[in-house]
Amino acid sequence: MERIIQVKLREMGQVFSFACADDNVRAGDYVIAEADRGIDYGHVISEAEAKAGEKPKDEPVRKIMRIADSNDLKQIDDNKAKAKQDYATCVKKIEEYKLDMKLVDCEYSFDRSKIIFYFTAEGRVDFRDLVKDLAKMFKARIELRQIGVRDEAKLFGGFGICGRTLCCATFLKDFEPVMIKMAKEQGLPLNPPKISGICGRLMCCLSYEYRTYSELSKHLPKEGDCLATECGKGKVVSVNKLKRCCMIEFEDGRQIKKEFK
Repeated sequence: MERIIQVKLREMGQVFSFACADDNVRAGDYVIAEADRGIDYGHVISEAEAKAGEKPKDEPVRKIMRIADSNDLKQIDDNKAKAKQDYATCVKKIEEYKLDMKLVDCEYSFDRSKIIFYFTAEGRVDFRDLVKDLAKMFKARIELRQIGVRDEAKLFGGFGICGRTLCCATFLKDFEPVMIKMAKEQGLPLNPPKISGICGRLMCCLSYEYRTYSELSKHLPKEGDCLATECGKGKVVSVNKLKRCCMIEFEDGRQIKKEFK
């Protein structure tokens, strides 16, 4: 019986669901699969338990053709080598057309019927003439795909201020919205260099514990609030959300700790 597995196309492509009849396919394997137009490759990132008849609605499920063999892997490596040459050619063409865009990378589909060029830009770019020129040169379908600075960091990788490999370059599949209120909720200093990743955007990890901090902060006072206690009224000078307690300071300088259940 066919399984539905998740495959990330190429190195920078999206994750799609594919039907797989081969029980030997496992997470991490490179596979050759049907594409929208032609044949492409990708690597398996997870094996869903859903059966082929339970595929996600409105999402066409294509089929895995085979596990990539040695010849397929050589073809993939050859494509990567050729893509590097084409990258340099495209950079020259961008300079020739004086387009305000930065080419980040390019890659071939497995059968070389399509070349995808990834770029970053501040705004919209009219690259129609560039696409026509590249199509004539490479005799293939050309796709120029604009990506964000987070996608660029994910592609090149690196290390965060924590000393670990970037989350986006290891296990993150999609980018979730990250807001400044997440840093405020966790009591982090609102200093851009300290809460921003190498991409220049707020660190993705700010969202990891946000829900926990939000739950623990319920019914807790905020710094600056005035509270009535057995010792009189005092001002909240610090709050520990993880321990669900706060420090209250009185006019005479005395401080007490108040805990909340």
